[in-house]
Amino acid sequence: MARLGIASEVTQVRVAVTQAEPKWLDLQGSVDKTCALIGEAAKGGAKLLAFPECWVTGYPAWIWARPVDTHLTSRYIKNCMRADGPEMARIQQCAADNDITIVLGFSENFHNTLYISQAIIDSDGKLLALRRKIKATHMERTIFGDASGDALTSVVDTKVGRVGALSCWEHIQPLLKYYLYSHREQIHVAAWPPLHPYKDEKELWSMSREGARALSQTYAIESQAFVLHATAVISEQGISLMNTEGGAVMSTPGGGSSAIFGPDGRILTEDMPQCEEGILYATLDLDEILRCKSFVDKWKLLSKLHRMNIMKELDHTMPQGVNER
Repeated sequence: MARLGIASEVTQVRVAVTQAEPKWLDLQGSVDKTCALIGEAAKGGAKLLAFPECWVTGYPAWIWARPVDTHLTSRYIKNCMRADGPEMARIQQCAADNDITIVLGFSENFHNTLYISQAIIDSDGKLLALRRKIKATHMERTIFGDASGDALTSVVDTKVGRVGALSCWEHIQPLLKYYLYSHREQIHVAAWPPLHPYKDEKELWSMSREGARALSQTYAIESQAFVLHATAVISEQGISLMNTEGGAVMSTPGGGSSAIFGPDGRILTEDMPQCEEGILYATLDLDEILRCKSFVDKWKLLSKLHRMNIMKELDHTMPQGVNER
């Protein structure tokens, strides 16, 4: 269980978030690129670097166009990373060599069962947290498994403060978010796949670049934490490799929309073009969290745990069968 109530001595921290294209279905290439970005971010002065959802070894975009593709899926399984494997060890060593904390999104292979996972690696290379997405979203369930309760350990003390993480549409889960809020995050990593601008009413706005950004920005306001909104990029080469042209998502080049939000929701970075790869930086003043909490501390003033007893009362008023399986 993550420790509670430990105040960081750090007040200023330079952070970074990637906007880059994964090395699709290529584990070794993914690790090479990860280490290159870690080195680049460290040279840029960053002490914390955030990666997007399934950065290693890329988000399996074909599932939204073609849920049954045994060739690509088997290749994907073989190229997904083990949490205890040599590739993860190499990334941990790279973090230590560059004195930088990493929040890494990756497709985890656990005995050939896959999970959408995030690792929080401290600047000494120690793996502080390994969490899995609680429930895969929609078509993701054709490939990825569900997490167990230990995935709730998502907020940990690092050299740069209390850092937590969630993946993609976990940011629509009120109770899951509330759990992280109660652990008093200072910096949150919101990991997403490539996200494209909204086009028309045929699409769900909530699945667009704008919808996902709204969720990350709302998380910043609600949690009063800094949020690193990490997204990936997909190119024509990636589309061709996964044959996603004409699919529901990730069917055109682009998808990059990385950003950093302050604890009051304001954006602290300038956008890069959606097809461009790079790293966004910001220097965070953690005392800004106190300034936001001085106006309203959601945890202290508005959400006392004893008020959640209302859930027990509501449980008695639910229609018959609602809680039955």
